[in-house]
Amino acid sequence: MMYLTVRHATNYRYAQPVTLGAHRLMLRPRDSHDLRLVGAELSLSPPGETRWMHDVFGNSVAQVEFSKPTAELTIISTLLLERYGLARPVFPIAPEAQHYPFVYSANDRSDLGRLLDRHYPDPRGVVDDWAKRFVTETPISTYNLLSNINAAIKNEFTYNARYEEGTQSPLETLERGSGTCRDFALLFMEAVRSLGFGARFVTGYLYDPALDGGQAMQGSGATHAWADVYLPGAGWVEYDPTNGLIAGENLIRIAVTRDPSQALPVSGTFEGRLGESLGMSVDVTVHASPTPHASMSPSESVAAPRVQADQPVQTETDIEQTSDLHPPPTGERVMAAQQAQSQDAQLLTEVQPMQNIEPAQDVKPAA
Repeated sequence: MMYLTVRHATNYRYAQPVTLGAHRLMLRPRDSHDLRLVGAELSLSPPGETRWMHDVFGNSVAQVEFSKPTAELTIISTLLLERYGLARPVFPIAPEAQHYPFVYSANDRSDLGRLLDRHYPDPRGVVDDWAKRFVTETPISTYNLLSNINAAIKNEFTYNARYEEGTQSPLETLERGSGTCRDFALLFMEAVRSLGFGARFVTGYLYDPALDGGQAMQGSGATHAWADVYLPGAGWVEYDPTNGLIAGENLIRIAVTRDPSQALPVSGTFEGRLGESLGMSVDVTVHASPTPHASMSPSESVAAPRVQADQPVQTETDIEQTSDLHPPPTGERVMAAQQAQSQDAQLLTEVQPMQNIEPAQDVKPAA
């Protein structure tokens, strides 16, 4: 179990005051048996009217309305978390699903719904063929099959940070042999969906122990993306193909969605003239502590994060490139989308394919 502090600061700058449209913030996790939310604080400058809701996937989302024009927008989310991860990537898969192929129950298939479906065109079956190469025999261990796909993306593809908006299609990632964590997560999802598994996209953060004096790894605390696969008996299991992690406690889940396009940490619009946006900066830090966080009262721990305004912001890093927008006529005021944040984090580790390893059948849940 780890005690984690996450600070996620986003800063937008403009050449002159602009009118901000509604903003949608996906920055707060749901409290669960493997991730306890001890405290949360949301700071906004300028201040805005904040309304909390659960989206169709059950994620906690803040809707913010701003009333005054501004030349700068700063959003800072601070989370105090307790993360209960598995010491080893083992979990009790139901007997009927321990070997692939297997069939989900009628209830599971109904509930998984679109999470079973492919979402991106593959007219020549390229993704299908790539996924089928891992089915070396039938039946094959479900655990080994998914582990090998996860490890192959880590070992065979080149990680390239990319700050433009959007996600590569699985075909583009296979053709280029490179991508970001969100590209790798999507390739993994579509590959396992082609084999009949239910999968979903996860957005969150990655904790790098090197930040706290641990073993050096490439990458640092940052927004990150990975995938979940539903396995009967084990439930939703996390697979991070960027780093070859399975159910790792380094992964800090914020939200789950059907598709990457639904998982933007910060999104919104502003009304201004072409060229008035001076860019966006994002600074994310994730640190672990050997001692527990100071406990909040029960009412504070389950309520929406405390919202503050006009808080100072530290010097920002990791400038993201300006996204391509269709230019309006010069001088005309238009409503434009804010630059979207990407999920880009990687650990430097070599991951070996799993062979002849069966999941443990008796695992105690986290306290």
